[in-house]
Amino acid sequence: MTRTQRKLNLNVGINTTGYLGHAWPYRTGTRHDINDPAYYRRLTELAHKGLFDAVFFSDHPALMTDPEGRPFHTIDPLILCTALAAQVPDIGFVATMSSTYNSPYNLARRTQSTDIVSGGRLIINIVSSFNPNVAANFSSEPLPPRHERYAKASEFLDVAKKLWASWDPAREGDVPEGRFWDATSAHTIDHDGTYFTVKGPLNVPVGPQGHPVIAQAGASEGGIDLAARHGEIIYCNILSRPAGRAFGKKVRDRARAFGRDPASIRIVPGLVAIVGETRTEALRKHELFSGAGSEDGLIARFIRENGIDPAGFDPDAILDAERFIPDPNRLLAVGMGLGLLDLLTHEKLTARQVVRRSEGHHRLVLGTPDEVADQIIDLWADGTVDGYTLQPPRAPDDIEEFVAKVVPILQDRGVYRTRYEEPTIRERYGLPFPEGTARPGDRPALSRLG
Repeated sequence: MTRTQRKLNLNVGINTTGYLGHAWPYRTGTRHDINDPAYYRRLTELAHKGLFDAVFFSDHPALMTDPEGRPFHTIDPLILCTALAAQVPDIGFVATMSSTYNSPYNLARRTQSTDIVSGGRLIINIVSSFNPNVAANFSSEPLPPRHERYAKASEFLDVAKKLWASWDPAREGDVPEGRFWDATSAHTIDHDGTYFTVKGPLNVPVGPQGHPVIAQAGASEGGIDLAARHGEIIYCNILSRPAGRAFGKKVRDRARAFGRDPASIRIVPGLVAIVGETRTEALRKHELFSGAGSEDGLIARFIRENGIDPAGFDPDAILDAERFIPDPNRLLAVGMGLGLLDLLTHEKLTARQVVRRSEGHHRLVLGTPDEVADQIIDLWADGTVDGYTLQPPRAPDDIEEFVAKVVPILQDRGVYRTRYEEPTIRERYGLPFPEGTARPGDRPALSRLG
């Protein structure tokens, strides 16, 4: 797809019961769904019906045991995506994987294999892991400091890219009779760095996309650097046009400084959509699914989560942006917490307004199907974003509603596909193939599952 044929890109998150932790009592299904591969197949088939680019799995390899909550990450996403790719055609898969708790060779081998099996439909979302519970599952060593995790992640991806390109059958010359292959089509990478020493080559050849598309989530300074060096699809928290433009410019300027073409980056932030027959109905659904119960409950949650003294707090007073600068040393992801700061830096808003702009650290759009479609198109039309990762409050219910009521409107307005065309995710996003990599048409044809 060329940029002159630009279409809205949409992924959809399908973790367990849906995105919002308090919405599960209002969903269709049972609590056993979250460990059932058939459930994730149904969600993927539903996403395929809606012509989404990809289904998205976030991941923390740790079980959260809060009895008042629900598990949000269960089956390993890469294994699940590989199984789903064999059952559902066309649609892509985003598998979240940690650079802190993987080895580059093992990750490169597994992901290149899945990309080949799926016919070029894999996106890997590389995270550095911020949860100490994850660290405790791998060794007695504490979670490394944030700056070290990002430095390691950058070298990790340097190594993975070298490995992904280290055996390319398309480089074979004439194979002499009696020989199976030309071994010069593979080469060692001989990487000797700060964190990794890897000889190579990889024993899986170059895949149909050159290598899987790389997604990255993070808006802290370390996250921006990692996105600018390696990210092709950037998952982030953008709550307004000015904030989105500032973020996009920052990432692309940083990429340019690293010698990378900024046109090879797509901004695809998270989005929570709540659809109602009327805007009033959507507002009530928001209050219900958020667990707040009312607008006053939303404001009370805002006060509590931001450590504000409720005594004398005026929910209709303009908020001071500097009051919401996230602690750079906090354990939680810094980047997602910057969304509120960026919003308030560019817009003068009250708490009553803010609680209707963001949910679960993502942009909230709510209203009738037409109003939701308007809000989605709004930031896409001028290039502020390239698309969104829809995070449905409930699964499957809110995915079904979006596919039935919002997707047809986006199609009627000419901004969204009416059928799958491009065979690989890289082509679907209009992303360049890795330098020196032959495009699919220049490679021997491979069959694919799904």
